Amino acid sequence: MNTAHRRADLSAVTAFAPVVALLPVWLVAIAIYWIPFRIYGNVPYLLFALCCMLFGVVLFSRPVQRLVFARLLDARAPATTERELLDAAWKVVAQANHLPTSRFVLAVVDSDDVNAFACGGHLLVVSSFSIEHLTHDELCGVLAHELSHHMGGHTIALTISQWMSLPIMLLAQAGLALRTFNNTATGMLAERYPSVRIFGKIISVVLISLSRVLLTGLIVSQVLSNAVGKSAEYHADERAFKMGFGRELLHALRRVESRELSQPQSTPTGLATMSHPPARTRIARLEAMSTRGGR
Repeated sequence: MNTAHRRADLSAVTAFAPVVALLPVWLVAIAIYWIPFRIYGNVPYLLFALCCMLFGVVLFSRPVQRLVFARLLDARAPATTERELLDAAWKVVAQANHLPTSRFVLAVVDSDDVNAFACGGHLLVVSSFSIEHLTHDELCGVLAHELSHHMGGHTIALTISQWMSLPIMLLAQAGLALRTFNNTATGMLAERYPSVRIFGKIISVVLISLSRVLLTGLIVSQVLSNAVGKSAEYHADERAFKMGFGRELLHALRRVESRELSQPQSTPTGLATMSHPPARTRIARLEAMSTRGGR
């Protein structure tokens, strides 16, 4: 089996499209956070924005991913039984690629779907359903696929966009909460002070407009992420095949296909923002690779 090396492919480059789309909205959000720093500390805006962006670098460290980032993704540490199954499969994949098993962080997301995703620099997340229902070989194939995302550099842009999304989501939620509070307060005071009604409506319009602008930026970024995510999945499948786990991944995908056919409305759970193409398409591509490669 071939040794895995970190080598960015085309999908790693196109994955930055959502980051570019998110940047203008992020700059607006950061400007709002910057206001008190400007008033009380005379901190330049560009310096503040640069520090906020660079602080996201800590998300690529293993300790932060284990303690903080996994929780942001609604993931948790594996239970004892889950740990045994994951470790057994991960040991096979890591040894096949001459990697220390401690190099990556394994986490679990509670889900009733066959699902997994990679994020940050070292995070591999597998659904609880996958651990419980996939065979050892199939779990190896899934982990090899997610490792391939890391090896191909696909997770870099994903992590940056998730970091940029945090201040935007917080502001959008705060805007909606303030609008609700403002409407309540306006209703209580409007009878006694008629002018309050007009002032309250102005504030409400401003807050809801700001929230909508911020959320629109997130939606556009998500749409672009879904569009470029298909290419990343195909590249990861191909890399996992070259690692020597094509057969194992193929069997796991057939499980996914059977669930897609029996539950057509089912969607993956979690915050993995790169979309997955239909399992049937991925199976066909892997079968074609197997035919060409004689595997």
